[in-house]
Amino acid sequence: MVHEKGLVPQELPSWLTKITAKIRESSGLFPSAINHVLINEYHPDQGIMPHQDGPAYFPVVAILSLGSPVVMDFTPHLRLRSGNDDISRDQSPGAESCVSERDNQHSFSVLMMPRSLLIFKDETYSDFLHGISDSPTQCYKQVVNEAEALAYSENSSEESRKSGDKILHRDQTRVSLTCRLVPKVHKNLFRL
Repeated sequence: MVHEKGLVPQELPSWLTKITAKIRESSGLFPSAINHVLINEYHPDQGIMPHQDGPAYFPVVAILSLGSPVVMDFTPHLRLRSGNDDISRDQSPGAESCVSERDNQHSFSVLMMPRSLLIFKDETYSDFLHGISDSPTQCYKQVVNEAEALAYSENSSEESRKSGDKILHRDQTRVSLTCRLVPKVHKNLFRL
């Protein structure tokens, strides 16, 4: 459990320790063992609002995505956006807004395929919000990982290929493992 003063330690299960050790070893981005994993299950029409992971964590996050593919959108934090942007508009475009233009304030999207690992850090961690639209269909027309998107579009329906819309149909549950490091660990945080 993460508390405002740090992490209240709880040992990770052995299967999860193996996964997090491999992520740490392969990436070289975490200075010590990953000690916090949030596991979420999302139905095909469920997403997550644009958010930041916050200062309690070391500024690196690794997200292992299982099940249905999904598009994760990154948008600049409000403090970095110009004053004339419409802040009230939906920041996570679904298929209904599959347009060729993206926010000119450096927004971007990533197609997360099943069994993929997305790691972000530094300015992407601190200066961008990340989220997934609440829609069973999503557009992957302008994702930064174009090679994966092209491979996905080759396997998509003939109707989708003909239209060129690059629409992702989320028809399965998605499970995400959000792996992070909490530097402050307090063994006796609730000691009386």
